[in-house]
Amino acid sequence: MNHWYVVYTKPRWEKKISKFLDEKGIKNYCPLKKVYRQWSDRKKIILEPLFKGYVFVNIPEEDKWELKKIEGILNYVYWLGKPARVRQEEIEIIQKFLNDFEEVEVVEKNLCLNDNVLINQGILMNHNGIVIELMGNKAKVIIESLGLQLIAVFDKKHLNLA
Repeated sequence: MNHWYVVYTKPRWEKKISKFLDEKGIKNYCPLKKVYRQWSDRKKIILEPLFKGYVFVNIPEEDKWELKKIEGILNYVYWLGKPARVRQEEIEIIQKFLNDFEEVEVVEKNLCLNDNVLINQGILMNHNGIVIELMGNKAKVIIESLGLQLIAVFDKKHLNLA
């Protein structure tokens, strides 16, 4: 059974990797967005990768390590110590989104002081808290529980805006 995975590519190699995988008959998806570029003598619409440095690949579990031998593929994106799988529905959502909207961009979620957040990993998973301090990739969160205030530091990637 095939699964979707995400691979890291060398910078600006996304379309090159996608074309190479197409030639090898390996199902892949490199979401492209339209970008308007202005030069001194003309305007042009070019296609740029929506996710810089990433390509989605659909391969059987047993063949996934062969991909790392391809020049330009640096590694898999990992989640909880294993190459992350992406559900077919998520690929379809990205495709539909790109078909329905002309100008799209990917923005990093930014936390702010006093944001209500939901913790999405660890022993406090699914608890709500409030951001009280930001320190690089970390956020200090206060959690109300049993009439007490608990304060913990989390990687920002483990917090969702509530």
